[in-house]
Amino acid sequence: MNPTHTPSPPSPLARVAPLVVIAAVTAGLWFGLNYFERGLRQPPAPMMQSGGVALPQPRLLKPFALIAEDGTPFTEATLRGHWTFLAFGYTRCPDVCPTTLATYKEIERLLGAGVAAAKADFVFVSVDPERDSPEQIGQYVRYFNPRFRGATGPHDSIRALTDQLGILYARAEGQDTALGYLVDHSATIMLIDPQGRLAAIFSPPQDPRAVAEDFTTLTRVPSGS
Repeated sequence: MNPTHTPSPPSPLARVAPLVVIAAVTAGLWFGLNYFERGLRQPPAPMMQSGGVALPQPRLLKPFALIAEDGTPFTEATLRGHWTFLAFGYTRCPDVCPTTLATYKEIERLLGAGVAAAKADFVFVSVDPERDSPEQIGQYVRYFNPRFRGATGPHDSIRALTDQLGILYARAEGQDTALGYLVDHSATIMLIDPQGRLAAIFSPPQDPRAVAEDFTTLTRVPSGS
């Protein structure tokens, strides 16, 4: 008689993977439809080694109001004057968020201490404001790199940013762990240009070396183009 096989429960990563795929497809369709509906006729964007997407015409971010890790306002104006890598998650995330911040850390290392590194900020926005205070987010991101920044705010304020970026997130009901409830969320990394415009998206899984190479290429393009 064959022994009874009890299937093991799916890992958090396996459970999040379908949402990541859906988010990536949704973002691609959203950007594609927007491009054609507006009838844009722009020069082709630079080729991306990472599999990411560079927008032919960067999209200006609409106003939003969050709170930074140091308690100061974090708004669309905060993103101007420099390039910004922007990702979303929460501090109790068991796998996706540590991976994203480790990717941030490697990208920053690959860019080195030169001009390219000085151009970029790395921001992590918590979509779990019930449990993540700005101070907690600051402690979390600084564990990976003292240069990294964090932000959060009420859900209405968070969605004022996520909705325009095509970022999805939702509490996973019935999926509590030792760390409490889980939050499903997109693992896409966004790149914001110095004019405060969405310039590129990097869908998971991200290759830090390829992203760093793409960033170097993108920053050679005049930011006003």
